[in-house]
Amino acid sequence: MQQIKTKVLIIGAGTGGYVAGIRCGQLGLETVLVDGGDGLGGTCLNVGCIPSKAIIHAAGKFETVAKAASGGTLGITAAAPGIDLKQTVEWKDGIVRKLNNGVAALLKKAKVKVIKGWANFEDAKTCVVTTDDGEVKITAEHVILATGSEPVELPFLPFGGDVISSTEALSLPEVPKKLVVVGGGYIGLELGIAFRKLGAEVAIVEMADRLLPLYDKALTDPVAKWLSSHGVELHLGARAGGFGPSEQGGGKLNVTTRDGAPLQLDADKVLVTVGRKPRTQGWGLENMGVAMAGPFVKIDQRCATSMKNVWAVGDLTGEPMLAHKGSAQGEVVAEIIAGHDRIFDPVTIAAVCFTEPEIVSAGVGPQDVEGRDDVIQAVFPFAAIGRALAIEAGEDGGFVRVIASRADHRILGIQAVGQHVSELSNSFAQMLEMGAVLEDVAGVIHVHPTLGEAFHEASLRALGHAIHI
Repeated sequence: MQQIKTKVLIIGAGTGGYVAGIRCGQLGLETVLVDGGDGLGGTCLNVGCIPSKAIIHAAGKFETVAKAASGGTLGITAAAPGIDLKQTVEWKDGIVRKLNNGVAALLKKAKVKVIKGWANFEDAKTCVVTTDDGEVKITAEHVILATGSEPVELPFLPFGGDVISSTEALSLPEVPKKLVVVGGGYIGLELGIAFRKLGAEVAIVEMADRLLPLYDKALTDPVAKWLSSHGVELHLGARAGGFGPSEQGGGKLNVTTRDGAPLQLDADKVLVTVGRKPRTQGWGLENMGVAMAGPFVKIDQRCATSMKNVWAVGDLTGEPMLAHKGSAQGEVVAEIIAGHDRIFDPVTIAAVCFTEPEIVSAGVGPQDVEGRDDVIQAVFPFAAIGRALAIEAGEDGGFVRVIASRADHRILGIQAVGQHVSELSNSFAQMLEMGAVLEDVAGVIHVHPTLGEAFHEASLRALGHAIHI
């Protein structure tokens, strides 16, 4: 058995793991990265964030042509479009390969040794990696756990055949005629909306009384409006059951409605998106002696576990399970190992739903300050923004909302819903991280015509003197 000793051992090549590896290399730390999952870039790059946004983009283009074919749009007419989903998937896979190669080049530049295989820990600092060429035993001074997460499987709807997770949904060879999405969170809605744009009949089954229950109703209402206007069948307060074949072809999903009545939904594919769970099984976590916080690995502000020199980053450490959180934690840990004085203590970690329209939330929301009279809330609609109207983004109920302290005008939270608002998320996070007050945003000359003017106007409105409303 080959044996390796190293300063830093990283398990997992997702956004947390590979970023930690690159930063370790930059800091001159001898580093080994074990990639046993989806490939370099992890879930996000290979079967999550990037490929899903590629499919969403393709679906948007298809919808635009379809509108032009059915009576025209903006004076533009076209013939009815077709979709060869295999070609679309090949294009998406090409993007993934390009980014995979980019990550590999960056790791090589940082002198990080990458080993592809599945690790199994014997103790906190020693693991055996099973590779195609045999077993490799690795001993390290520091271990960074970055194993990520995986889709939650329902016992009565196990993955396989026509019951799929988001991973399989992103590589379907053709658009299903009838798609039922179980779970009304952001993953299910993003993919459900994309397939509806591509021509599938879509139904959504959600246990809660409304979609995207983690967001306030004002943010989710424009999404619900889009779903309704585009013929997406919604079953809220409903529970999914078993799935079986139909005599007419395809299958039927058993559902119990809000009032307890049984219902059967026709489905060619059932997409189960009821959440993700940390990947804690199958690699010897139980042999490492680290404390847990429920299903997650417990860490402190330094991303340190209860075992000395064992660190954890990303989805393994708890909510929010977002790629950019893992990347930021990976940088922090690498710098701590190199002797820097760092902690992971962000003011906010902004979240985006790439639905139709998009949703952004950073900092506190209205549900967090309900009943308080020491805060100011102001909303500015995209319907009053020229750029939004010029790109057909002003009539779907979109807006920017600012929440600030009444006493000192410190910004506490920013939310937005509307087309392309994901591109405003970094500005929102930046203002919160810098401790900005309303006057800071009001004092910045915002470029015209842009969607960002809505952030400026919302801040002006909170101060009592919005210009364009």
